[in-house]
This record gives sequence, C-alpha cells and structure tokens, in this order.
Amino acid sequence: MGLIKKKICLLGAFAVGKTSLTERFVNGRFEEKYLTTVGVKISQKIMPPVQDPGDGRMVQHAFLIWDIAGLEKFDHVADNYFRGASGALTVADLTRPETIEELERFGARFRSVNPEAKLILIGNKADIFDGDRGILGRLKRLSRECGTVCLLTSAKSGAGVEEAFLELSRGIEGFS
Repeated sequence: MGLIKKKICLLGAFAVGKTSLTERFVNGRFEEKYLTTVGVKISQKIMPPVQDPGDGRMVQHAFLIWDIAGLEKFDHVADNYFRGASGALTVADLTRPETIEELERFGARFRSVNPEAKLILIGNKADIFDGDRGILGRLKRLSRECGTVCLLTSAKSGAGVEEAFLELSRGIEGFS
C-alpha cells in the first residue's frame, strides 16, 4: 500500500483561524497567542488507511495542508499556491460577519485554478459565536450558491475540526 499525497488549501481573511484549525487537526492542540502567517505554512497529516470502494484496495493519504495567509496580502501569487490542490477549506470568523462575504471571492479564485477540486465553507470560532440566525443563514445561502456544504468549527475546543477535514476528504478522489 502506497502513500498518496493530496494538497489541501486553507483560505480566508486575516485572523479567521486558519492556522489554529490546522494546528488542532494536525497536532491536536490550540495556542491562545496569535501568530500571523506570512506567505504559506505547510503541514502534513497521514490519514488512516481506507478501502477504495472502486477496486477494494487499501489506500492511505497524506494531506499536505497549505495554510495560506489572507489573500489580501499575497493576491499576486495566490494562484501559484492553489495549483495542484485537491481541495480547500474556506474559513470565515463567525464573530466577524464581513469575513463570510469574502468566502465567495476566495472560493471563486481557488476554483478558477482548480475547477474540479472539492471546496467546503467553514464558520470558525463557534465556541464564542452567539448563534445569530442571520449570520448562519448567510453562510447556508452562500454554500448553496457555491454548490457545497458549510460546517461550524471551533479550533479552540476542537468541535467540528476533524469532521471538516473528513468531509473534505470524502469529496477527494480515492475517498468515497
């Protein structure tokens, strides 16, 4: 059984929690102090082996997770970061509604480079979100318009983080 590498991108505005989501998923921890990502940070997580439903053989994936700084800083090089990605999590901060509207721009830019890649919308910081139905409605509407799902996560508590990456993996070739 060989290891199949899959490039995954985390996209979103400045300070929405992309690095914290990656740290929670890859290392199972959360840092209270804020560290700005400059350019891109690449992490890897080896997923457990699964049986490929197509031919029954066991496959194992290594996710290469590209945590990309807010695109407003590196707009001219973003397409290079996206090339070859199998999927992306586009992340908004539920406590900053303006970051939800930016998801459409990030997703469209990503899909312009990778039209067949799986895309999932994430509302992060659910642990401190007040449950505003208007914000949740905007997320759900945007996910319908983008033809994808939206999930709520908390990098701090870990709620929904593993599920978000697993949902992404189910839409990528070799994981059904």
